[in-house]
Amino acid sequence: MNTRLPLTIGVCLLLIVVVAMSTFRVDQRRFALVMQLGEIKRVESTPGLKFKLPLIQNVKYFDRRILTMDSPEPELFQTAEKKNVLVDSFVKWHIKDPAMFYRAFGQDEERATNRLEQTINSVLREEFGKRLMHDVISGARQDLMAAVKTKARNDSAQYGVEVIDVRVKRVELPTDVSDSVYRRMEAERKRVANELRSTGGAVAEQIKADADKRREVVVAEAYRDAQKIKGEADAKAIAIYAEAFGRSPEFYRFWRSMEAYRQTFHSKSDVLVVDPSSEFFKYMKNSGGKDSGK
Repeated sequence: MNTRLPLTIGVCLLLIVVVAMSTFRVDQRRFALVMQLGEIKRVESTPGLKFKLPLIQNVKYFDRRILTMDSPEPELFQTAEKKNVLVDSFVKWHIKDPAMFYRAFGQDEERATNRLEQTINSVLREEFGKRLMHDVISGARQDLMAAVKTKARNDSAQYGVEVIDVRVKRVELPTDVSDSVYRRMEAERKRVANELRSTGGAVAEQIKADADKRREVVVAEAYRDAQKIKGEADAKAIAIYAEAFGRSPEFYRFWRSMEAYRQTFHSKSDVLVVDPSSEFFKYMKNSGGKDSGK
């Protein structure tokens, strides 16, 4: 009885070891490549517990998640008019066929990243060289990214990689070029501003001249109307004076003398030095009633 127990334990342990060597688990985030003597036997892509032949088969795992390749520094490209631009981009990709990926790179994901980076760089350089600066900055960037994605996807498919998306985050001019562009933009804005000021000054002068002309016309017309009204009033006054003189010459002379007194003596401090026998004081001298019988 005692001799059988170690044997039983040994058999159980051996079975456990065999089972452990015959099974493996596939995570939903990974592919599993079952290898037999260096040859790919099958690809396991569904998650769960899987089986393999112990000792002669082994398993290699590959990440099936979407990965990001982001350029650490902007790349310098040339546009169709031979102008340099700095381009910052990133790529979304994943392993689609682990068997093809293993044949191309083994399990070296860094080699795959370098190959994909070279492909994207080459395609970007080609597409930027076909387009003008305006197009790559704002006009046709969507078309450029679509063309790069298509070409990169076709190239990467041969080693089991699928390019999901290619995005150009930023397109900038180099520092020396951007400084010269900014200076040209500043000069252009100043030129436009000077033209606008000149045009505005000319319009202002024209408006001012028109206003002065209208003012002169209005003043002249007002003066003409005033002189006309004044002339008509003077004519009426002269007619009234003539009629009054015709009816009573003596009263007219008296009234004229009163007007002369009123205009001469505005206040009590006014002084007038004349000969007392002057005709100017004729009605003052007669104010005592000497001629009252006339």
